[in-house]
Amino acid sequence: MDLKFSRLTVLMLTMCTPLYSTGDPVRQESPVQAGVSWIGDMAMSVKGGLKRGTAYLGMASVNATLSTEKAGLWRNGSFAVRAAHTHGDTPSSDLFGDTQISSNIEADNHTFLMELWISQQFGTVELTAGLQDLNSVFAVSESGGLYLNSSFGINPVISANIPAPIFPLTAPGLTAVWQINGSGSVAAAMFDGRPVPFEDNPFNTRWKFDRGDGLLALLEYRQTATIGSLSGEYRVGFFSHNHIIERIFDRDLSDMPCRPTAGGYVIADQQLWATGDRETRLFLQAGYTPSDDSYIDLSGSLGVNIRGLVRGRNNDIAGLAFTSGRFTGSAGAETAIELTYKAHISGNIFLQPDLQYIINPSGTESMTPHCLACFLRFGVTL
Repeated sequence: MDLKFSRLTVLMLTMCTPLYSTGDPVRQESPVQAGVSWIGDMAMSVKGGLKRGTAYLGMASVNATLSTEKAGLWRNGSFAVRAAHTHGDTPSSDLFGDTQISSNIEADNHTFLMELWISQQFGTVELTAGLQDLNSVFAVSESGGLYLNSSFGINPVISANIPAPIFPLTAPGLTAVWQINGSGSVAAAMFDGRPVPFEDNPFNTRWKFDRGDGLLALLEYRQTATIGSLSGEYRVGFFSHNHIIERIFDRDLSDMPCRPTAGGYVIADQQLWATGDRETRLFLQAGYTPSDDSYIDLSGSLGVNIRGLVRGRNNDIAGLAFTSGRFTGSAGAETAIELTYKAHISGNIFLQPDLQYIINPSGTESMTPHCLACFLRFGVTL
């Protein structure tokens, strides 16, 4: 298994270089599009949290997509593969003590397959089957993707309560997206309800559908809208997971009956002002689950992004946002306030200084002091 995975990674890296070379005249005509990226975080606990200290963590990834039509096979089909390598420290676990995870690339040390799927378009419906990242289609906001804190990327009502197929451990599933008209679409999906953990599945190439795993089902409606000349996207979604794993966040649930964990979420991402390449966007995310077995039953995020805040740097984005998750029962809530600035050094290199003030890491019952976390993120994409 190790040899096969290494060969796959080397093959993808080999494909990426010629396809993404600057000025390659055949890039758009090639049946294979590929890429390589690397992101690193330097993290520091300045005050509070579990302890003061510094940490480094990083993630390298490679991906490739094959167009069946350009390859001369059949129309409207595609294959995709994506692999990743995460490495370094775990600052949320070791320094900050927060549940919502301050860095969205924190995943310990793993080399694994993230996605391997086939997609086919049938008129206005697109079907995708295989190993997929739920968060690439569902519960995602473009503006929320600027921030490092994981809760801006995936609502903790999903990520904290069920073994969702998201970074770093994805799972096989079937997704359908129906484009109703030019502005509205519906997405639905079913995933294996219990991905095999890294302990027994180090490269995420061992997929099992055991009896009792259950299913994770999702349904989401998206609507794009233009108010005057200002664009926006709005989403409302629902999820249901009908299996409770034995341990979630060190809580022993082995004696509990298998009851579904269900909930919903809403996302709004609206342009407030725009001129040329400069713009200001407001985004809102909220989620709720009435399930008694949930860890976080209510969450919300609100933020403002400004592109081109500094004149002459219209590709840079500044953002200020907060996110909060309420722990089910009497454990209070964890809130993070994040201030960030993503500066594009060149077309494929960026630096992103980031500050997060975390209030009640892991809730009031943990007695962990409020934490000031500092990050410097740097990345390269080819």
